[in-house]
Amino acid sequence: MQVAIDFGLTNVDVVAMRDADARHIAQVATLSSQRKVDVAQVQRALAALGRDAADFERICVTGGQHRRLPNAIDGVPVIKVGEIEAIGFGGLRLAQRQQPDSREALVVSAGSGTAMIAVRDGSAQHVTGSAVGGGTLIGLCKLLIGTADAQEIDALALAGDSNKVDITLIEATGGAIGRLPADANAVNFGRAAALELAEVAREDLAAGVAVMVGQVIAVIAINAARAERLDHIVIVGHLVDMAYMRRVLHTVGGYYGVDFTIPELPGYATAIGALVGGARTK
Repeated sequence: MQVAIDFGLTNVDVVAMRDADARHIAQVATLSSQRKVDVAQVQRALAALGRDAADFERICVTGGQHRRLPNAIDGVPVIKVGEIEAIGFGGLRLAQRQQPDSREALVVSAGSGTAMIAVRDGSAQHVTGSAVGGGTLIGLCKLLIGTADAQEIDALALAGDSNKVDITLIEATGGAIGRLPADANAVNFGRAAALELAEVAREDLAAGVAVMVGQVIAVIAINAARAERLDHIVIVGHLVDMAYMRRVLHTVGGYYGVDFTIPELPGYATAIGALVGGARTK
């Protein structure tokens, strides 16, 4: 059995695989005091699976400061896989479960921030990205509505209306523009400028933040894919565990005639990619 660990800013993701079908996964919250990657962090991640290093043939690591780790732990080889490679190969591998013929794609990793990787011809290359991501969503919601709980934010957003804080196109221009319908927003949080915070429902604030974050990611991804001449866009990362975020992304994609692929277990794509990258290192 092999295991991969992705050391993220918000979560540490662990994936163990014996073959292509058997998979064990776990997630461990990254505490601010534990962002320094060391052997103890590896042991803590493996313990989340109820395992220790001796249970594995190799330990593939990526993300964070993974290169600080030794080349072996308890005699088990530690294979260090670059995060760009892990994101790209992991996203493409997950997408291939739904679309087996996929050979190239723009893989968008929507984690704490957002990275966009072009995967083609067996290689992965960073194209662009954004500092806007899940960390932005959580941070703004903590300031605006007093919660940093992703599940609570998702539930609030699903019950909210982003147009209670946004200015829509019909208000700004009188109607639709190009591919954008009249009820699409023209200014994120533009309406909120004239309101007191207490006047806005928490649900609407959560929806407004999620729409802003999702739109930024979707539009950058669409433009990046077109610049790279890639027809397939795969979005992974724990941000798209949120049902409301998936709704926002698909809505924006629909405006521009783009069908985003959001595979199962998107938050574990980078760890899975570390296993794929590790298998190439022999």
